[in-house]
Amino acid sequence: MPHRLRALPVTLLVLLLTACGPNQTLRGIFQSGTPHENYARRLRQAGLAETALGRDWLRAANQALRDSLVVKLPYQESGFFPTDRAVATGLRYPVRTGETIHVSLTLAAGTAPPKVFLDAYELSPDRAAPRHLLAADTANLSFRYVAEADRQHLLRVQPELLRGGRYTLSIRREPSLSFPVLGKSDKAIGSFWGAGRDGGARRHEGVDIFATHGTPVVAAARGYITRVSETPLGGRVVWLADADHGQHLYYAHLDRQLVQPGQQVRPGDTLGLVGNTGNAKSTPPHLHFGVYRNGAIDPLPFLRRADVLPTAPKTPPARLGQYVRVRETRLTLRRTPATAAAPAATATRTTPLLVLGVAADWLRVQLPGGGTGFVPAKAVLTAAPLRRENLTVAAELHSFPLPDAPAIAVLPAQTPVAVLGEFGRYRLVRQTNGRTGWLLT
Repeated sequence: MPHRLRALPVTLLVLLLTACGPNQTLRGIFQSGTPHENYARRLRQAGLAETALGRDWLRAANQALRDSLVVKLPYQESGFFPTDRAVATGLRYPVRTGETIHVSLTLAAGTAPPKVFLDAYELSPDRAAPRHLLAADTANLSFRYVAEADRQHLLRVQPELLRGGRYTLSIRREPSLSFPVLGKSDKAIGSFWGAGRDGGARRHEGVDIFATHGTPVVAAARGYITRVSETPLGGRVVWLADADHGQHLYYAHLDRQLVQPGQQVRPGDTLGLVGNTGNAKSTPPHLHFGVYRNGAIDPLPFLRRADVLPTAPKTPPARLGQYVRVRETRLTLRRTPATAAAPAATATRTTPLLVLGVAADWLRVQLPGGGTGFVPAKAVLTAAPLRRENLTVAAELHSFPLPDAPAIAVLPAQTPVAVLGEFGRYRLVRQTNGRTGWLLT
């Protein structure tokens, strides 16, 4: 019975323990694949990809890329990995060029926490498959990467097989550059990218940061000075080649320039002083700051202060891992936590929904067939039994309602069960010992 959970070979446990060593971190240059790819390859080499549980793990990984949910940054959720099924979560979010995306996942303290595979992808309309950006696997993870273009990104979160637990996941934006005026923040920006100039004849190719005359202007990145000059528009200007991001930073309207071409600088080094030279003579003192990559791009995402994470979920995390049912006769699951969002699926009053995540006053739930979506926490109730019954014949208890789902027990005839919900030809039942599973009607 190779498709049964109880018949999986002992080598699976060895595989799971050796697939991800405790010292693995971000993908290195000498690795042959991502941690997720290496784990999947070991599943196949051990023949476990042909078992029901192995197939479900691979299928869940692919489904998370195809049917991702949409979230708005900053995003934070308390989540749950069940031990009796293969799950993977795909969360899609928009990014701007120059933003640093900070992903953090922390597992709750417990015995033998699972390894979790995190993979970040870039989605592009001119590319059929998502482009892999970054991979990591660890039990306590925090990593950052810089968005190289205005795109949709996708984060896939998937634990190893047969290991579960609770976690906290956050995704937020941070600046990739230091702020270029000493003691100021993005609150001091008074004129933004694209604003009209010269009666609409041209557009503003940067941001204006207002400060007192003579305030130090500082290096926003590590690099070297390529040009120190004076122009009719910019007045006294400094150009800095950003060594870490392959771009050029432009400082204009300076009162004084305090660096020389070829000079090496680090973040925070003084380049000059705020002024109003060039075509800014009639304006209050300010720094015009620009970012150039084969042309000018909006500097604001490079400088905007870090996101403040949302407050803790309003719904008690005790809901995590529980089955719930909707209060209404029928309720639409949403692809994003917003009432007017596009629908993901529909649940009826008898459909049991497994709570996998809690974000603010929304629940991220999984349908019995594997699809996921968001529902308002107030729209569901704990899945109290629909009815109680004794089995008329012996039956296999399955981990989820699919024909090839692993069997987790065989229940003798006359076993008392509580029916928690129904899905197609299956019913979700709970035994008196608390074990929960699916029976074919």
